[in-house]
Amino acid sequence: MTRWRKALIAASAGLTAAVGLTVLHDVPASAAPADLEVQYLCKPTGPKSIVRHDDVQLSTRLNFATDLVVGDPLNFTWKLDYANDTRLQSPGYFAAGAQVHAVGNVELDSSWQGILKPKGAADQESNLRPDDPLSLPEALTDPGLIDKPGTIKVTPKDIVLDFMPPDGSVEVNDGNDSDNPSDLEIVYTGSWTPIIGRPSSEHHVHNDLHETTTAGDSAQLTFVGTGVEYIGPRDKDAGPVDIYIDGTKRATVDPSRDDNDDPVNDDLNGGATLWKSPSLAYGSHTIMIKSTSTAPVWLDAFEVTTSTAKVPTGYHRATCTMIGGPVSVIVTVRERGEPTTSQTPTITPTRTPTSTPTGSVTPSSTPTVSSPNVDPGIDRSLVSVVPGGVRTTTATPKPTTTKTKYVKAQVAKTPKGGVDSGEAPEPGRGSYGLIAGGSMLLMGSLTGGLLLRRRKAGHAGGVES
Repeated sequence: MTRWRKALIAASAGLTAAVGLTVLHDVPASAAPADLEVQYLCKPTGPKSIVRHDDVQLSTRLNFATDLVVGDPLNFTWKLDYANDTRLQSPGYFAAGAQVHAVGNVELDSSWQGILKPKGAADQESNLRPDDPLSLPEALTDPGLIDKPGTIKVTPKDIVLDFMPPDGSVEVNDGNDSDNPSDLEIVYTGSWTPIIGRPSSEHHVHNDLHETTTAGDSAQLTFVGTGVEYIGPRDKDAGPVDIYIDGTKRATVDPSRDDNDDPVNDDLNGGATLWKSPSLAYGSHTIMIKSTSTAPVWLDAFEVTTSTAKVPTGYHRATCTMIGGPVSVIVTVRERGEPTTSQTPTITPTRTPTSTPTGSVTPSSTPTVSSPNVDPGIDRSLVSVVPGGVRTTTATPKPTTTKTKYVKAQVAKTPKGGVDSGEAPEPGRGSYGLIAGGSMLLMGSLTGGLLLRRRKAGHAGGVES
């Protein structure tokens, strides 16, 4: 009987080891970033706006995290692009280095109250003429530090566009049509004659100029800036020229004399500044020169000057408003170490696993979006809120999730330097049968041996002790 007792104790120990359980802890699921694609329509709001002829449509994309912890920055990245062939356009003649500034407005509500203003700028790398297209800032950014837990309702608002010309000057040439394809440039009235292909030794701008010998002929340029110069040749045969700014006569110059009013002995000595305006208020102005005799008058170019410090705020402004209704996204801010608001369920395998895993979640009849959290009532035909940058125009039901069945390894603790031995048989599927079979074999062996000994004793006429 001692052997039986030992066998049963061993079998019980094996059974206990075979049905050990593994309990898994909750695993937080990180929230996807908000990725909003919003269309805007820009209209002129300044006196000389960079929205010049038609309203300009922008396609924008605003990206930010929707699950943060205290101390994280609420960092917005707002990308801008043109939505069609409409463009912001230069309001005048400017040297290289002008800038387009963009300021977004993002309203914060709920646990925080206020406005964040993501900003960006784009340099215009070449000289500009009226109606030249302008490049947009690639992205607007404005990180804000989060200092307490709570929820933030984030709502993008208007975008304000401004234009800032550089300090400096730019020449506006009076050449032929290939040099001046825009009718917004120098306008000639009368019998002016273009003179092209002049030798470079004469120093004319683009080696060309215009000439008239008719009294009363005029040439004028409308520009945006703070000053202007009349550029032409000094020549011993030149006639006097009246100069007007915004319709008011300002001076009379004689290109046949130098700055000391002494006669010159030059022939078409070009590139000279024959007259320079006083400082003007920044804005739109018109300069006009007019011949006063039958002596020849020449015009080579006007040079437009701009002082950035004198540009009024908002003079070239455009304001872009969202097409359609507003959209809001909820951002959750947790204390550091707290689980996210979206978690996978706790998984605890049972002793007798079923063939069909449990824990499936089926979508309800009313779809909801849990991450990112979208404020209800928005127009989703115009704005997409999707994780990972994939757009959608409709709300999507919660995906079906299924609990994963976990099993314990055959060797609970792998020896140092050893390798994992793979998966153990599932609890309750083989250990009982093995123990019962071993017990039956052992009992059969004992019984058979006992009967055999009795038979041998009977044949020998002995009695078993």
